[in-house]
Amino acid sequence: QLRTGARAADARTILMNEARMNEPGFVHLHVHTEFSIVDSVVRIPDLVAATAAANMPAIAITDQGNLFGLVKFYRAALAGGVKPIVGAEIWYAGEGDQQAPARLVLLCRNGAGYASLSRLLTRAWLEGQRGGLPIISPDWLEAGGGTGLVALSGGRDGVLGRALLSGATEKAVRVARDFERWFGGDFYVEVQRTGRPQEDDYLHAAVELASHAGLPVVATNDVRFLRPDEFEAHEARVCIQSGHVLADPNRPRTYSQQQYLRSPAEMCQLFADLPEALANSVAIAQRCSLTLALGETHLPDYALPDGLTADDFLRLEAGAGLARRCASLGTDPLPPAEYGERLATEVAVICRMGFPGYFLIVADFIRWAKEHGIPVGPGRGSGAGSLVAWALGITDLDPIRHDLLFERFLNPERVSMPDFDIDFCMEGRDRVIDYVSDRYGRDRVSQIITYGTMAARAVVRDVGRVLGMPYGQTDRIAKLMPNEPGVEMTLDIALSQVAELRELYAGDDDVRELIDLGRRLEGLVRNAGRHAGGLVIAPRPLTEFTPLYQVEGEKFTVTQFDKDDVEAAGLVKFDVLGLRTLTVIDRATRAINAIRAAAGEPAIDVRELPMDDPATFALLRACRTTAVFQLESRGMRDLVRRLQPDNFDDLVALVALYRPGPLQSGMVDDFIARKHAGPDQPVDYLHPDLEPVLRATYGVILYQEQVMQIAQRLAGYSLGEADLLRRAMGKKKAEEMAMQRSGFTERAAARGTDPARATYIFDLMEKFAGYGFNKSHSAAYAVLTYQTAWLKANYPAAFMAAVMTTEMDDTDALVIHKRECDLLQLGLLPPDVNQSAYMFQVEASLGELPRGRPAPD
Repeated sequence: QLRTGARAADARTILMNEARMNEPGFVHLHVHTEFSIVDSVVRIPDLVAATAAANMPAIAITDQGNLFGLVKFYRAALAGGVKPIVGAEIWYAGEGDQQAPARLVLLCRNGAGYASLSRLLTRAWLEGQRGGLPIISPDWLEAGGGTGLVALSGGRDGVLGRALLSGATEKAVRVARDFERWFGGDFYVEVQRTGRPQEDDYLHAAVELASHAGLPVVATNDVRFLRPDEFEAHEARVCIQSGHVLADPNRPRTYSQQQYLRSPAEMCQLFADLPEALANSVAIAQRCSLTLALGETHLPDYALPDGLTADDFLRLEAGAGLARRCASLGTDPLPPAEYGERLATEVAVICRMGFPGYFLIVADFIRWAKEHGIPVGPGRGSGAGSLVAWALGITDLDPIRHDLLFERFLNPERVSMPDFDIDFCMEGRDRVIDYVSDRYGRDRVSQIITYGTMAARAVVRDVGRVLGMPYGQTDRIAKLMPNEPGVEMTLDIALSQVAELRELYAGDDDVRELIDLGRRLEGLVRNAGRHAGGLVIAPRPLTEFTPLYQVEGEKFTVTQFDKDDVEAAGLVKFDVLGLRTLTVIDRATRAINAIRAAAGEPAIDVRELPMDDPATFALLRACRTTAVFQLESRGMRDLVRRLQPDNFDDLVALVALYRPGPLQSGMVDDFIARKHAGPDQPVDYLHPDLEPVLRATYGVILYQEQVMQIAQRLAGYSLGEADLLRRAMGKKKAEEMAMQRSGFTERAAARGTDPARATYIFDLMEKFAGYGFNKSHSAAYAVLTYQTAWLKANYPAAFMAAVMTTEMDDTDALVIHKRECDLLQLGLLPPDVNQSAYMFQVEASLGELPRGRPAPD
């Protein structure tokens, strides 16, 4: 929760800087950062560094209409020894005011001020938004909405400034008195000297009004960039947002080159005739002492039956769910005692860590989705390793049968929030979010914001446009940027890798200007959007934790903090994702079952398919993987052709193998060679005790879980300890690895393993830990791979109709699928106004619903 009285270290930093502010000087209270999106090139780390370098004890950020950067700013400021002052520049529309909304700067004096600002910003976006601007109403301030806030009038662009510049002195006095009443005396007349039109006229009128009305005056510099030489980059950014060209003589020129982070000495010289305006900036900074309690977890409440605690209810629900699961395990299930023991262990850990409510909430909305016909994925991420999750119906993959580990998901020896990623059908996801919002309160549920940035290719195109360069020239340069999967391409990296780009940069002045200006803008926040799956549920109204944001015309709100900052603020994140494959499987299954019902045959359930279907593996070995989940790319097809999968474990391995590390390290070649080795070439399992761990991967350490199991079996680690070891190996810190190697070797030797052999195995573990994949995720997604392959192998017409329906808006994809239909010998009928439906469908009159057809060559 964001509130006063937080950590002692933060408080000490703030007090130390308050002591420094007793010295004469100046504090910037009106600063926009890149999170204003439209009009600043100030990056928060650079702002804090510049503030500290200038020996300024405090700094405020007042981004336009939002607190997007609050947590990042707060943390960076404290780390840099600077007192953070939190605020925002908001849009204000006076009663009966026909002009465009005016500006008003609000600063948080304390926790109550943060709560007030959070509510005002949320209301402005959700209720007061006009033309994309979040506007607050005077009625909200009249009703006490300004508690705990310091207000600055907004300079010449504030409602007070506009009244003075238009000669409406009486209105200006009324406005000033209203603000003074609403903010309890914490209202300041803001003045600036940045060389913009009418500033001097406004300043003289404002000082005179303040003198007559007994109001304090404060100086600001309305900062938009850090140094004067950044003005061109700032103007380019403004033009990118507004659609103008830099050289256009008629474009609006709202800013001046003087809106940089002036030093206190510069500001003191600039306002030598108004020393009280400088002193008031320091006085305000001293009064604004908001501290944020970050890192505390605030779980939402789950409605429990009377007389039961969350721990008790979780035990009951998990036990009942496990009984239902075990009853349907099929032939030769593992001993129920093993399930019961693991369930008890997991429940104990979950309750001890305080997370039973989290599991119950996730199980609740997944159960609702299934009851309302919304397809849900079998699992995703490390959550598939939890037996409790399987028992509650959160996942559909038996973790004991597939050798998945709970400790990879939730480690009792390292406290961290559980994080279920849940896939829903694309068409049903929003219904699930609606259900969660209704159940837990729409003021307590929100999706999460995400920020788009000016990446290398995009910034080249943007800057080329505002410089007025021909589209063809800009497009050519943008296309020279390498597009490497997993590599965050930058202009500097592109220059180092692409000789043609270096030649253009060296020999063409226009290209050099484009690249140099692009470097200044690259990586800046460009727009706000909605996270693909993030959902937060709070125990109280969300505005107590974060303000909310809403794109005009959209249904759902998002938090103003991104996923990392939401977690830092203590909110619990749920990943509710839309997966197109689930929609395909659902449509295909419905079509198949409709035809089977007409023929008097029982329905199929893809969750109960035999996992050794010959037709399915024949189709895979023939590389007929178009539209098969995860196996469509050319590189993956090549891997499938080489591996020749013939069992489910091979499908689990495929995704783990198809990554740069395994492909480049030779692990893939080793895996394939071992799979196809003859009986005279026995597999090396490194140690007899490790055969059960490495059998499914032919002796190759492929999964993160295998690293953990090796530590457990050879050296007696608990799985919690083994997870910590796995994480340490991934970080590859030399000193820590030396200590870990010694400890592992000693513990393995104590259990009878030769020290030299133990060291050899540790070194292999360390090597492969960097390549290891999360088996829980791979196994869960392999289920979807198998289901789509089974549908294609056994019911190709229904499957391809479902695939093509989901790709109806993508002509290029339809061409590929049409070609696949031809290869599968499926006729595709042309549109017919008398026969065609909206979606692709199986033409029942053909009487063709092939099952078990051999895969074509």
